[in-house]
Parts: sequence; C-alpha cells; structure tokens
Amino acid sequence: MVEVVRCGWATSDPALVTYHDREWGVPLHDDRRHFEFLILDAMQAGLSWLTILRKRDAFRKAFDGFDPRRVARYDAARVELLMGNPGIVRNRAKIQASVRNARAFLRVKEEFGSFDDYIWQFVDGEPRLNKYRRMAQIPARTKQSDAMSKDLIARNFSFVGSTICYAYMQAAGLVNDHLVSCHRYDRV
Repeated sequence: MVEVVRCGWATSDPALVTYHDREWGVPLHDDRRHFEFLILDAMQAGLSWLTILRKRDAFRKAFDGFDPRRVARYDAARVELLMGNPGIVRNRAKIQASVRNARAFLRVKEEFGSFDDYIWQFVDGEPRLNKYRRMAQIPARTKQSDAMSKDLIARNFSFVGSTICYAYMQAAGLVNDHLVSCHRYDRV
C-alpha cells in the first residue's frame, strides 16, 4: 500500500485531511464561498484551523449559510444572539467584524460585479504557484497579501490583516502552497 503524502499541517486529524484533500488551495470562484472563507479566516485569528473546522457547520447555521446580504442586516440583537451560541467562536469583535465585512463585501460586489473579480486582481487573475519543499519555507504574508489587506481595510473591512489575508489566499486557491511532495500539489 502506497502512503499518500500530504502537507504536514494536514495529517493530525481526519477533518484536516478531508479539508486539505478537497478544498484547501483549490481556486475558488464563488462569491458566497469567498465570504465564508473571509469570515472563517478572521474567526481563526489566534486559534487553530482545526478549531474552526470543527465549528464550521455551526457557523453556517449561525451566519445564515454565509449569505452576505442576510449577514449585512444583522443588528445588535442578532450579535447578542450569536454571542450566546456555544457552537461558534463567541468573540464580539470578530462577530461585529463579520457584519461589517458583509456590508463591505456587498459594496465591492456592486463596484466590481463580483467579489471574485475584485479579489483575483491581487494575483493578476491566476493562482500563484509556489514550489515549497518544507513547511518552514511558507511565508505568513507576502507583498500580495499586504496589498490585499491594505485595500480591504480602505474599503472598511476589518480583521483582514496581511497574515489573515494570506491564509485566505491559501484557502481560496489564489496561491498554491501545497508542498511539492504533496499529492495535491499538481492537482490544484
């Protein structure tokens, strides 16, 4: 039996294996999924990705299937309801940022036609194909994530620092950071 080689971060838990093998790094062109990853990557700040994956279904329910139009209408009462939901990350600043980001997301869609058209400009419309051999080579941020962060902040997004933006770029396939030895490297 041939052992499947994966990126080192994706081997410790079945949820990570599934996410790595099916989603991470696959070029994304769906606005609702873009919004989902923006929320989840912001929620991850200071936490492990595994924690977020385990809460993903609860997040989907709590945030109306990551529908930015619905999330943009959340008021203080809805924020309080979310703060009482043990299935999600109950961080008031992150929840409020999700509502603020939904509003900003809709403005970007209106201006560019889609969030997808807007976000892919940071990599000139093509995934950046990196050729890392060790996890230690993968950066936490790049000049592209710096530019993305700066522009998102100027558009009134929050919890979109460069490190969060780079994690988002990896998840949404704007960059391929699978190690060259990983079975997913050539597939994405």
